[in-house]
Amino acid sequence: MPLFHTQSAAVYGIDAHLIDVEVDAYNGDPGIFITVGMPDTAVKESRERIKAAIVNSGLGYLSSSITINLAPADVKKEGAGFDLPMAMGILGAMGTVTNGKSLLLAGELALDGMLRPVRGALPMAILARDRGIETVLLPLENASEASVVDGIRVFGLKHLSEVVAFFHNPARFTPVTPLLPDLSKHAGMEPDFSDVRGQTMAKRALEVAAAGGHNVLMIGPPGSGKTMLAKRFPGILPPITFPEALETTKIYSISGRLGRENAFITQRPFRAPHHTISDAGLIGGGIGVPKPGEVSFAHNGVLFLDELPEFPRSVLELLRQPLEDGEVILARSQLTLHFPSRFSLIAAMNPCPCGFYGDDQRECRCTGAIIQRYLGRVSGPLLDRIDIHVSVPTVPYRELRGRENAEGSAVMRERVVAARALQTRRGFVNAAIPARTLRKFCELDEAGERSLEVAMRKLGLSARAHDRLLKVARTIADLDASEFVKGKHIAEAVQYRSLDRKYWA
Repeated sequence: MPLFHTQSAAVYGIDAHLIDVEVDAYNGDPGIFITVGMPDTAVKESRERIKAAIVNSGLGYLSSSITINLAPADVKKEGAGFDLPMAMGILGAMGTVTNGKSLLLAGELALDGMLRPVRGALPMAILARDRGIETVLLPLENASEASVVDGIRVFGLKHLSEVVAFFHNPARFTPVTPLLPDLSKHAGMEPDFSDVRGQTMAKRALEVAAAGGHNVLMIGPPGSGKTMLAKRFPGILPPITFPEALETTKIYSISGRLGRENAFITQRPFRAPHHTISDAGLIGGGIGVPKPGEVSFAHNGVLFLDELPEFPRSVLELLRQPLEDGEVILARSQLTLHFPSRFSLIAAMNPCPCGFYGDDQRECRCTGAIIQRYLGRVSGPLLDRIDIHVSVPTVPYRELRGRENAEGSAVMRERVVAARALQTRRGFVNAAIPARTLRKFCELDEAGERSLEVAMRKLGLSARAHDRLLKVARTIADLDASEFVKGKHIAEAVQYRSLDRKYWA
């Protein structure tokens, strides 16, 4: 019987890799079904799913031994997405279909032959385009996300019998209409900063953070509005660009978090994991091929960590690499994966366990030792990587009940977009300015030099804190449409570096 060849894809990290599926049927015990090429348990179990799907689709079955090779053989294959190409390989060996080399197939099979969705359809479509494969066959639920890729034809099918019919007569089928995502609109129910009463300094700090891509730590008593402020932060960020949306969608695609109705990420993500999250849940990892964590799901968006000291210190320390490098590197014995994780960190915390240390309206019940032990859960190196520290005090009654209209997100967003436009011309968002070009882009006037020298001496800032202070000052100058970083810009930036000295010193 003939050797049949078709192609599929395996996803590692956020990229797909081409897998050759070779099926050989030969005279022997019909009960022998061997899969080679480092298959995991799900791939090995596909034997029973494939046989039942083929028989229940009325296509018969081979009365011979079967060997399936998934190449390259030195890369682990996992998941049920190989069901469809393996089944078509068997049907090809039976002589039911021909010509499987010019296609890329992926899909899980139900016992009745129905196609179930798989993870990573978008990276697979990108792989097909890059390898010159013009036709991709996927379960119907995955077709929309894959159709966003130009230069290929994506067909969404429901049943194994439809795939067989496609092999016989492709002209009968119509490719999925390419998805054209609209990235210009924000969600209609998005919370607005006009809802926030008072907290002028905190709103200004968040505007600076949005304009320069900086990280923020808000400290204040319970009920002062920290979570409310954080949830409105995405509304003042610039609209997500198509390359950003594509990369973010790939992360959600490989995790199986997309569907037919939500096939493409068009808004900057906002992730708010609970403080009980594990190391792997936050950073990524897990058994088998590592999966992305919350820092990657927040890529090009916002990661909000409420009650920051309640997170295990070991988990918080893992944030250092993504905050510094914009990616997570997960190394295993057989492979090393890179997951992008460029996000704005918004962290919130109380100043002490009871929450009222320093509050002028309620008395704190915590001793000095308890307060220091509580604050000590957040390390100095992590604080150094957070550019802006801002106090969020209790809102006075008059401000809470005031009738004046607070500034809305749309107005703040206009200023943020204008500041980002200046940074785009430089080639870097301010928070990511390389050290080698810091002096060039953050040129100080005479008053700015004096202010920075005084701040460094009085606050005892580290070299990293010095650089981050300069970047924040550059963002404030951009919001002011100023070419130079002036003394007033340095002075405002210094305000955002003083709370760690108040609480942690």
